[in-house]
Amino acid sequence: MTRQLTAPDIMAAKGERKLTMLTAYDYPTARLVDEAGIDMILVGDSLGMVVLGYDDTIPVTMDEMVHHCRAVTRGVSRALVVGDMPFMSYEAGPEQALASAGRLMKESGVRAVKLEGGREVAPQTKALVQAGIPVVGHVGLTPQRIAQLGGFKVQGKTAEAARIILEDARALQDAGCFAIILEAVPAPMGRFITQSLAVPTIGIGGGPHCDGQVLVIHDVLGLFERFTPRFVKKYANLAQDVREAVTQYKSEVESGAFPGEEHSFSMDPEEEKKLS
Repeated sequence: MTRQLTAPDIMAAKGERKLTMLTAYDYPTARLVDEAGIDMILVGDSLGMVVLGYDDTIPVTMDEMVHHCRAVTRGVSRALVVGDMPFMSYEAGPEQALASAGRLMKESGVRAVKLEGGREVAPQTKALVQAGIPVVGHVGLTPQRIAQLGGFKVQGKTAEAARIILEDARALQDAGCFAIILEAVPAPMGRFITQSLAVPTIGIGGGPHCDGQVLVIHDVLGLFERFTPRFVKKYANLAQDVREAVTQYKSEVESGAFPGEEHSFSMDPEEEKKLS
């Protein structure tokens, strides 16, 4: 029986091997990602944009996160599944964070949660870890604070800004995070922070020096076309494949080519005669 990876497994990988993380939001995708040997599956609140059609991640609710996390955990046997804590489900303080994270874990089966923010969410992080809930941190570009940041912009372009983000990352590490996501920061800063922390860094636009990488599965597969961040590499163009398949299906139905005899069920000839 395959053993599911845990937070200690992820921490132990630092300096030993590169870690891999991808998002998934449903059962069949989770199964495929897990079968490929990905270490961590993030059920990100990015589902608001790539699955639910929202303009950003702000509208995503805890009910929606529970729903999608539950579907993903059903399809996973090896990867560590991390559930994103949606906007305003933890900002009020440790008590709110405990209630929200506890619900997400109990109702969906995820084995870790992710919070956005630095020193300001360290008290929440510490409370969750003390309660037995593994936590992934997230600094740099934090999409839930996009209104405050003024858009999806690279963070930490100056040495001073980099040190501030490093202080945030260290605060999360000290609070008990077992890994920290670095989003949209210059590569030298990604290296600087990675070398300064004892826990793994997972980059998404954080450069090649991070301990691991994460991308949104819809970006990797070429399924999300509204925009493509610079840090994304498309490994397929499934959107075009889907269009071509659906167009061919429509054409064959309209022409009568589908369904053919091989797609239809037969009947006993004697019984068929009784129909006429």
